[in-house]
Amino acid sequence: MSDGHAEHGYISDKAKYLARLKRIEGQARGISRMVDEEQYCIDILTQISALTSALQGVAIGLLDDHLKHCLADAARSGGAVAEAKLDEASQAIARLVRS
Repeated sequence: MSDGHAEHGYISDKAKYLARLKRIEGQARGISRMVDEEQYCIDILTQISALTSALQGVAIGLLDDHLKHCLADAARSGGAVAEAKLDEASQAIARLVRS
């Protein structure tokens, strides 16, 4: 969801996030290769678990950055802006918990 912010909370760590996502992309390709090569099921499941954990780590980092930057800015503004950002953050947390 875009909110017109010129700068998002993760910008200062953008390179770190991109590097982590590139590693995750490589892990996903590796899992695909394991299936193609008919590797042992448990080994594939182990790699899927590692990939899931890596994605969750990125999600938690982005959420933390959002709370510290975007939500904190909105809280200082107060009113409807703060309420909307709080609702948005709650919905994002709910999606993460369900996944």
